[in-house]
Formats: sequence, C-alpha cells, structure tokens
Amino acid sequence: MNIEQKPPSASGAKPAPTRGEARIRRAFLLSLAVIVALGVSAAVLYLLLREPAAPPVEEAEIALPQVAPADESALSGDAAPAATTPPAVRFTDVTKAAGIGFVHTNGAYGERLMPETIGSGAAFFDYDRDGDQDLFLVNSREWPGHETLVEQPTQKLYRNDGSGHFEDVTAGSGLDIATYGMGVAVGDVDGDGWDDLYLTTLNANHLFRNVPAADGGRRFEDITKAAGVAGRDDAWSSSAALLDYDKDGDLDLFVVNYVKWSREIDLEIDFRLTGLGRAYGAPLNFVGTDNLLYRNDGPDAAGNPHFTDVSAAAGVHVPDPITGNPVGKGLGVVPVDYDGDGWLDLMVVNDTVRNFLYHNLGDGRFEETAIFEGVAYDRNGKGTSAMGVDAAHYRDDADLGIAVGNFANEMASLFVTSDGRPPFVDEAVLEGMGPASRIPLTFGLMFFDYDLDGREDLVLANGHLEHEINRVQQSQHYAQPASLFWNCGDACQARFVHLPPTPAAVGDLAQDLVGRGIAFADIDADGDLDMLITQNGRRPALLRNDQALGHHWLRLDLMGKAPDTDAIGARIELTANGITRTRDVRPTRGYMSQVERPVTFGLGDLADPAAISLRILWPDGSEQTVVPSALDTTLTIHQGRDDA
Repeated sequence: MNIEQKPPSASGAKPAPTRGEARIRRAFLLSLAVIVALGVSAAVLYLLLREPAAPPVEEAEIALPQVAPADESALSGDAAPAATTPPAVRFTDVTKAAGIGFVHTNGAYGERLMPETIGSGAAFFDYDRDGDQDLFLVNSREWPGHETLVEQPTQKLYRNDGSGHFEDVTAGSGLDIATYGMGVAVGDVDGDGWDDLYLTTLNANHLFRNVPAADGGRRFEDITKAAGVAGRDDAWSSSAALLDYDKDGDLDLFVVNYVKWSREIDLEIDFRLTGLGRAYGAPLNFVGTDNLLYRNDGPDAAGNPHFTDVSAAAGVHVPDPITGNPVGKGLGVVPVDYDGDGWLDLMVVNDTVRNFLYHNLGDGRFEETAIFEGVAYDRNGKGTSAMGVDAAHYRDDADLGIAVGNFANEMASLFVTSDGRPPFVDEAVLEGMGPASRIPLTFGLMFFDYDLDGREDLVLANGHLEHEINRVQQSQHYAQPASLFWNCGDACQARFVHLPPTPAAVGDLAQDLVGRGIAFADIDADGDLDMLITQNGRRPALLRNDQALGHHWLRLDLMGKAPDTDAIGARIELTANGITRTRDVRPTRGYMSQVERPVTFGLGDLADPAAISLRILWPDGSEQTVVPSALDTTLTIHQGRDDA
C-alpha cells in the first residue's frame, strides 16, 4: 500500500491521521473498552458469589521455658537465696595442695593423630579398704620413634590419707606401666572383697588383681592373659563397665570399642581445617568396631577369675545391614535397668552414629533397642558426636533420665521416660539445659547432688580438640569452663538452672579446662561430693566442694554377698516426707571414668533419722529395709544383716 506523506504544517501542528491510522485507533479503543467491561463484570460477580472470608489465623508463639537466672548477689552471700535461685556453693581447686602432681601425656608431636585428643579417664575407689577414696589416673605415652623422655610416663595411683591429701604410691603398685591408656573400670572380679582394676588402651587392655603386698599393704597383679580379657592388639578400647549381667553373682566385663584406627589410615585421610592446615580427624571417615562382652566363669586353678568372650552369642555386635561393617563407634557406657525388670541393661553412646541401648533379655542375650526406645538419635533424628553419658531418676519419681554429652554446636541430649516407662523423649530444651549446652564441646558429664538438697544436679566437662580452634570459630576455645546445672525441682518452669561460669557463682569450676573424664567422691569426709575433671595433655583439676549450707546427708556403703561384694547393680530407695529418691550402686558413668561406690543422699533441712526409711534391692533380687540411727554419717550395710 502507498501512503502519501504530507509535510508538516508551518505552525508545527501534528498532521491529521490517515484513514488507516484512524481505523487502527478506533479498533484499539474498542478492544480496551471491552476488556475493562469484562473486568468490572467479573469483579462484581466475584463479590456477589464469594463465601464469607474466614477469620485470620493467629500464629501461636512457642516460648522456651523461662529459667530463673542465677542471682550472683545471692550466690556471693549478699542476699538470702530464693527457692528458685541456686544456693551459694564454691568449688576450690586443690590439685597441687592435695599432692597430685600428675600431668597427662598424649604424645602429640605435630602429625595430629586422632588418639592424642581423646583421653583420658580417672577412678575414685578405696583400693586399700581404709574407708577413704583413693584416686587412679589414666595416662597415655609418647609415640614410638618420637620419644623425648628418658622414661615414659605411667599410670598413677594416689592414696588418700582421709583428709583429702593424696600420696603418690604408684611405684611398686603394679600399676606403674607405660601404655597408651584410655579408660578404667573398677570392681571385685574375684569376690575376695578387694577392688580390682581394668584398664582400656589403644592396644591390648589390662586386668589387675588387687593382692596382698610384701609390706602388708596392697599391690596389683596383671592377670590379663590368664583372665582372657586383653582384646585385640590393634583394637582401640575406650570405656568399660563391670556388672553382673547374667545374675549369677559375679561381675562380668563389658568393653566399649571406638573406631578401627592406625597411623597409616589417619595420615592417608589427611584431615584439614581451613586456615590451620592438618587437623584431628573425624570418626565419620573411620570404620566402626564391635563392643565386647566377657562372661565371668569364676576362678581358675590359680584362683584368678577367667572370662569367656560371649559377645556374638549375647547379641552385642551390631553390623551395618548394607556393608556388614560394625556400626558402633563407642566412647561412653552406663549400665542401668531402664525398664525396671530387674536386669541391668547397657546404654552405649557412639560418636557420629546412632547410640545403642542393649536391652537385657534375662537369658544371657541382649537386644539392641535404641531406635525403638527413642535414644538412638537426637531430637532432629540425627546421630550426634556423643561422648559422655549418665543416668538418674533426677525428678524424684518413676521417670529415668539419660544425659548425653555431644560435640560443639550440638546441644546435649536428655532422654526421659514417660510415667516411668519407655520410650524416651529428648527433653533437654524443656528441662532448661538445652541452649546452655549448645556451644561447648562436652566429653564427660554426671548427675550428682552438689548442694545436698536431695535433688540430683548435673555437671558437664568441656574442652575442644583443636588448640587453635578460635582462629576459625570465634565461639569456640580449646579450653572451656565446665557447665553446672542446679536442679530446681518443681519450683521452676525449667528444672535445670544453668549457673554462670564465673568465680562468684561456682568458684574455681569457672576456670577454663581441656575437660575429658569426670568423677566424684567425698575426698575429705565432710559429706559433700567433691569432683575431679581430667584434662588432655594437662594436669587434672581436683575441685573441693566448699558448700556451707548446713544441709544434712547420709552416705551408704553397701557390702554384698560374695562374689559381688561391691553390690554393683543394687538400688536404694530413700523415703522421707512423702518423697522417694532412688539411687543405684553404679560406679561406671561419665566418660571413661568411675565415681566412688558409696551412695550419697542429700537431705536438706531434714534432721530426724526416724523420719527416713531405706529400701535396698540387692542385685540378686532380695530386699532389705533399714531405718538409720543417725544422719551426717556413713552407714555400712551388709546384705541380709540388720546391724547398720
């Protein structure tokens, strides 16, 4: 089509549109009008036909429990503490003053080998039966080919003089061996009334029998070979527990193994941390290992106990259904009858894989039930880097709580039953210990009544793996203060109140430590519980409990019938003022460590022994009732006798 082009007018006005342009313009305006009309019609129709609008949904805010903050003015003694405020209690570091010169050796020389950062444990036990708690400290050694010392460091045994002062009696004790030690278990394995000792290591383990010494004292004899409990030379054992799992009267042995490790595997994986270079490895990259169960078959011809490895037949091996490799990468164990059927079960916590709960079937076999019972994974359904574990009836009712210490930036777990029965639910947040336990890296932890008010409190030993972790993670430090949680009881919305890690609140417990194992004992016979935290590559911290609240207490030292003279596995129920509190004779707890065997009950302001009733359920199923004649003392109770 030819369209004539007209020049613009002299006035500059726009030329009139051509016929074609006018036709296009009219069509556009008509289309626009139709579209607008349709839109208006649709809007009117929607308003006429629509259903009434639903009211807006109000989103409920889920608030975390409000925890009463620790009042530092009250803690310093300037004001009377309220019922929901932690009382004034001080822990004093008396390590050097008590005569403990031990320094842990991990052998680190720069290659960042994984075992260097894991150990080690400790045990309080009365090895010479003089009535006070002595101390055994586990040591490692320098790596072969990298020795800098003329003599390698050994394990250490310290004898308590009864006042809380310790004498190094390692020389000639039989425990002065140099090995890459990890953990310790204590118990009378031969039924002679004297506590024996089992040492776990990076290689073959050791069983020491407590025997008379030539000077009239006591020494330890290595009976590992005769007893058959060394384990594999290339195994890495961590924790161990002595318990009578088959109720035949003697103590059997359960050994927790970690990962399949060698220096060659470690260096080949070549772990790196951005900005730091070579770093300590994670267990994710190592194959797991099987735990071991040894049945005590009684004494041999020489009088030494002999054990049989019944691990496979007893069901404690847990293979991966796909690879066939062992699942477990265990670090901590606590024996506890979680379902109240009278048979000791075993809770094992694993590093980066699911935990195990071995349910004792009562016929010599265990069934692994952690997933079914709710303790295999954390609240998000994930495996954690679990290390330490303990269990307690901390609510003073039928419910059992199992506390688990996890890695940095992993909240600690607190698995609790419902109405005294499994399955468990992780209530760490609801009980007040969740947020405060998220940042630290926790190894050992334990329940104990540090203020003697009757309720079990909780303490976590913390410390990182990497010396220079703060360069890449500002929230992390190599040395970290312990975390102390006061059990507030039913008076608080959240049961556990986290005490600030300051000298005003907790004394020397506020100091930074590379914490690993943890244990408690009354080292100075004043009734309250003192504690020890081991450090990796450093001195341990012996922390004397200097509380002066005037609370009453009662300590019970149970003497069972031979061969289980230690009465390990016995349960004690103390009833007063309508409240029943439950404690177990269970030295194995925490992380690679053992607490004292006597059981302490805090009584608060209760001063009348006649108001107290004690019910003892012995390991063989028999029961005994005792009414104490006095408080603020230690009662020795013999099974079947009424002369307490």
